Amino acid sequence: MRTRKGAARRQSARRLLKRAKGFVGGRRRLLRTAKETLVRAGVFAFRDRRVRKREFRKLWIIRLSAACAQNGLRYSQFIHGLTKANVSLDRKQLSEMAIHDPAGFQVVVEQVKAALAA
Repeated sequence: MRTRKGAARRQSARRLLKRAKGFVGGRRRLLRTAKETLVRAGVFAFRDRRVRKREFRKLWIIRLSAACAQNGLRYSQFIHGLTKANVSLDRKQLSEMAIHDPAGFQVVVEQVKAALAA
């Protein structure tokens, strides 16, 4: 006897349309359109997980650059001084420190300046 896909196909379609919840119009209701939209959304999600990391790093660098300028240093000098001073704080931690704990950041800047002078 020939097997048919009835229940399995319906289940698959239901699963797919459930993932398309929140889409507008046919993108939510029509199987083929929903499938195309989900594939496209998946591609964007994959790409943008990487882009998000880039964007945050850019933000931290911009913040650090501004904080360094206030303390009479260029960003590149600051990063070079950090490696020379053997300070193992990353850009995220440093930018948060520059915003929320300026006194602590000032201490780090002094260490960097001492390492650059030596």
